[in-house]
Amino acid sequence: MNTLELYDQAASLAAMGAWSCDLESERLTWTGGVFKLFGLSVEQPLERQSIVELYSEQSRELLERKRSHAIETGGAFSLDANIVRPDGEERWIRINAATRSSGGRARTLYGMKQDITEDHTRWEALRAMAELDPLTGVGNRARFQRFLDQPDEPTQDDVGALILFDMDEFKRLNDWWGHSAGDACLAAFGERLRNAFPEAQLISRIGGDEFAVLLPSGKTRRDTEMEVGMRIGSLRSPILYNGNLLPIDVSVGLAFVSKDTELNPKLLFEAADRALYDAKRNTSKFLVCS
Repeated sequence: MNTLELYDQAASLAAMGAWSCDLESERLTWTGGVFKLFGLSVEQPLERQSIVELYSEQSRELLERKRSHAIETGGAFSLDANIVRPDGEERWIRINAATRSSGGRARTLYGMKQDITEDHTRWEALRAMAELDPLTGVGNRARFQRFLDQPDEPTQDDVGALILFDMDEFKRLNDWWGHSAGDACLAAFGERLRNAFPEAQLISRIGGDEFAVLLPSGKTRRDTEMEVGMRIGSLRSPILYNGNLLPIDVSVGLAFVSKDTELNPKLLFEAADRALYDAKRNTSKFLVCS
């Protein structure tokens, strides 16, 4: 057994393999471990376009962007990507890539691909636990902060508007009925938000009695304003607690992502927060940032 055969067999055991792509012809070369990772037969002809189609849309966009940059600069990149194999099984892979150049031009892209599905699943479960508000069942401030700090998640095209909710007179409710009653109201309000906005990209409790709802794009401003206004009524109805109806009222601030500029999550949050502040001083208690 030669060195290459030994490497290929050992890499296959570790669910990894080597690959290369001739950039002029786009011809792919894989070791057996990569075929196994993608659920393909080693006899199957490799066409890059059909392989790229196995990547999820978001992973495919990231791959093409990083690949193009590496080719242009003669550099390297790494990427954790999501694929769906021909048998329907979803996997996560880690790609490490580098370029080989001659004459000042990148000629070959090559590297390693490794199956990281189990590690990714464990990590996502831990992150979900760390980013979940245990009282309300929605995301916590850390989860919302990740949106503020990483605008690519969700992607810009997915974000249409941000709604901020503030429960009015919540301190008085706690003082009058007790903190257990306050917790019951928060839990019920979190559930109501999930029911009222099933299409939301993200629902988070971002403060003691303040919540954020991130809506997807695709609807007009007018339609979104009308739908939000109609759903507020169900959020404000009293909550039954130990045989008593506890009053719930909220102020609401709504801000939209501008179609003319790139998404800036922090500016979007500031706009919604201004609308919320104005709403708390307004009898309608629902204002849209102009």
